[in-house]
Amino acid sequence: MVQKAKILLVDDRPENLLALEAILSALDQTLVRASSGEEALKALLTDDFAVILLDVQMPGMDGFETAAHIKRRERTRDIPIIFLTAINHGPHHTFRGYAAGAVDYISKPFDPWVLRAKVSVFVELYMKNCQLREQAALLRLQLEGGNRSVGDAKEPAGLLAELSARLAAVEEQAEALSKQLDEESADAAAVATAAHLERKLTGLRRALDALEPGTGSGAPSLPSQS
Repeated sequence: MVQKAKILLVDDRPENLLALEAILSALDQTLVRASSGEEALKALLTDDFAVILLDVQMPGMDGFETAAHIKRRERTRDIPIIFLTAINHGPHHTFRGYAAGAVDYISKPFDPWVLRAKVSVFVELYMKNCQLREQAALLRLQLEGGNRSVGDAKEPAGLLAELSARLAAVEEQAEALSKQLDEESADAAAVATAAHLERKLTGLRRALDALEPGTGSGAPSLPSQS
């Protein structure tokens, strides 16, 4: 069963949160509400999120300050942030949003289809990264178990074949996603994230290949999980 990604919606106005939920419900992911920057930071302490939709104008801790806190935390610094704002003070205001770490800056009222499409890209990238971590975890079990049976009592050769097949499926999906991003002229941040994912997949493929019989001894280095 595929676990759903979590999307954090941050806005001090309940009607705006309701509108975001209506727009994003078609993605069939878990939508988490936060009515303030402080509430958003609390949610980020315990849960992992694929993307954050963050209102700029909020009483107390505004969107810029909230984003600064998110980017300072090691656990959350890489979560994509999309700023939403009802005001537009020109290029300087937009630049401040990107300087705060946002991957996009959207003015209200926005096109629901465009917002949903942007969010779906980051959700898909998040899911691919989750799959990659699962493959790496299975590979580590194989390395730590040596010649012992692992998981459902499969022999090492059988487990390697299964890992290779699963990785091939993720590689195919990642390649299709990268091609889609290129064709749609997507945000630079999304393209960079996809490229990072492909590099990690390449590292995992090399590690798997090194475990095949006749390729030499010793444990291969695994891709980092950052």
